[in-house]
Amino acid sequence: MENPVLIFGAGDLGMQALDIFRRNNVLVYGLLDDHAELHGKEFAEVSVLGNTDDTSFLNILGSKCEAFIAIGERSVRERLVETLTEEFKSMPVNAVHDSAVISGMAAIGHGNLIAARATIGARTVVGHHCLVQTAAIIDTSAIVGDFVTIGAGAIINDRVKLADGVFVGSGAVIVAGIEVGKNARIGAGSVVVENVPAGATYFGNPARKI
Repeated sequence: MENPVLIFGAGDLGMQALDIFRRNNVLVYGLLDDHAELHGKEFAEVSVLGNTDDTSFLNILGSKCEAFIAIGERSVRERLVETLTEEFKSMPVNAVHDSAVISGMAAIGHGNLIAARATIGARTVVGHHCLVQTAAIIDTSAIVGDFVTIGAGAIINDRVKLADGVFVGSGAVIVAGIEVGKNARIGAGSVVVENVPAGATYFGNPARKI
């Protein structure tokens, strides 16, 4: 990436993104965060410049500066993506850790965070604005929608389909061929052996609706 990047969010996810970009020798222009107590603080010599809606910084986005959204709350992430793409014509870039393993036969969208030691297999498709956390595995020929969160150490086996907005907790296992519906939630450590309806919450081993 030739252009510097502006990170939206100065919390834990923002620090994770900052570390990834620094490891990849990408210049981070600054951080934006709506918590006023963070304004003016520095992290690894990168300053928190202001709020996420501060147009004096948003106006630099485009041909000379990229954006990355490092905010875990999906509704906020969705709102910021809409603002950046529609009002400022800026599509957030990916933050991919240098230790992640992504097959050359996989397809990855925009605005995703792929954390340390994450693995994405051949013929897998990952949508836009997803969070794939540390050591998560997405095996062969899986399909992951937009705004999906996959927790640390989770295993998404081959041919699994995760619809938009799905949350998979840390250490969960989804067995091969399972389909998880839109906005469904899988609890940490669960083992999913049956299809999960849209909007449902499943937990346990084997996972059951709660």
